[in-house]
Amino acid sequence: MNPIIQALENLLGLIGIDQGVRPIGAFVLILAIVGGLLGLGFWVAVRRRWVRPATAAFWLFVSPWVFGFLLFTLGPMVYSLGLSFFHWDLISPARWAGISNYQKAASDPLLGQAIKVTLTFAVVSVPLQTVLSLAVALLMNINVRGIHVFRTIWYLPSLVQGVAATILFLWVFNPSYGLVNGLLGAIGIQGPSWFGDPDWALPAVIIMSLWTVGGNMIIYLAGLQDVPTELYEAARLDGAGRIREIWSITIPQISPVIFFNVVTGMIAAMQIFTQAYLVPSSTGSANGGGPGNSLLFLVYYLYQNAFRMFQMGYASALAWILLVMILVLTALMFRGSAFWVYYESARPAKERRRASRVR
Repeated sequence: MNPIIQALENLLGLIGIDQGVRPIGAFVLILAIVGGLLGLGFWVAVRRRWVRPATAAFWLFVSPWVFGFLLFTLGPMVYSLGLSFFHWDLISPARWAGISNYQKAASDPLLGQAIKVTLTFAVVSVPLQTVLSLAVALLMNINVRGIHVFRTIWYLPSLVQGVAATILFLWVFNPSYGLVNGLLGAIGIQGPSWFGDPDWALPAVIIMSLWTVGGNMIIYLAGLQDVPTELYEAARLDGAGRIREIWSITIPQISPVIFFNVVTGMIAAMQIFTQAYLVPSSTGSANGGGPGNSLLFLVYYLYQNAFRMFQMGYASALAWILLVMILVLTALMFRGSAFWVYYESARPAKERRRASRVR
């Protein structure tokens, strides 16, 4: 592939394209050539009646996504799987390692700490985000004057994420002049050092994760407004109170929405990286994983092995271990969803089991 790219860059140089943009130009040319070949192939297939015009049009329009998926997602995944069976430091040639990278992972105490920290963060932060965002959505679903302004105010923080939000909370949790310790001091409580304390660093990151509940709130709000009002009217005729309505009508009706947010939230929590990368360096911690490795998240530990210790094979093995963990947790959640997620077009799990026993 390198000679082809080099030839394309030389061609771009002949027509006066600047040296700095030639790699991008070569990439665009490759995409144009591939697209042209695909279009020509589909045109021939339609002319010879191998496929219908509608089928050819479908594949032609989705081909950019398919090409991007193969090139930027599936290709790197397959490459990393193969690389996990090698030792490679980015400089010397790769050496076959067999399953030694996975054997190393099985006895790596830092990996155990990283898994512990990551799972703890996911198990605590995801339920808190779910409860808080659902509670806010219930409040924002009330039809009062100016409610649209309050919805906007609650949603706005979710627009500030990643590095910006982390830097903001470094100031908020500053032990000397931060907002949190200032409020605690006003009521006579000595605040902790937060990111400098191994006992409080992870809780501080969990609190940070609640900053973006506005995004989930919007999804819950859409689900709440889709619940039929006739169900609430019937419940009120039966004498049901507000709490009973929420428990027996609202939560079952929006349970697919809750399930979606929980699954996506868990997957995102297992891949947390920005806070683990910025917080220790910003607080002057000598240990990249925070005080006492209390912020040694799995993705950050993977990054350390790949781009600081240049153990690309071991880092690839860690990436696949993380993928397996996410797949297992997701499968367990889907398995458990049959007992609490309600779909109007599907019978409850108890009825399905009863029907299978009858047959």
